[in-house]
Amino acid sequence: MANFNRVLLMGNLTKDPELRYTPQGVAVANLRLAVNRKYKNKNQELKEEVCFITVVVWNKQAENCNQYLHKGSSVFIEGLLQSRSWEDNAGQKRNVIEVRADRVQFLGAPSAKGPVAAAQVSEEIPAQEPSTETAWLEESGGEANES
Repeated sequence: MANFNRVLLMGNLTKDPELRYTPQGVAVANLRLAVNRKYKNKNQELKEEVCFITVVVWNKQAENCNQYLHKGSSVFIEGLLQSRSWEDNAGQKRNVIEVRADRVQFLGAPSAKGPVAAAQVSEEIPAQEPSTETAWLEESGGEANES
């Protein structure tokens, strides 16, 4: 059976990045991304629909996102879908599907948070061991995904 898990998204951040560190000191940031879709309905009326997506970024790239991105920043994301489960404080089982970014490319004008040109900050990082990430996310009760 063939499998392929690749996501390409372009949109704007709905809030500032949320940077955290694992107990091992690994940086992880959550980005809330809005992706718009415009289309015409049967009556040829222009409609717009918005999809809100959580993107998880790791390591130095997470720190760069925190430093140079802010609410409203335009980004291009390359990554993959990942799902995870945890039990919340009330004992309820929670599930989430999110995008794990392999690459975040900053689009548009440089951010007010830093002097570096947007296109120069993007970097590609090697994949990290999922077991480390999953273990930390399960231990933290899914805190890396809070919106």
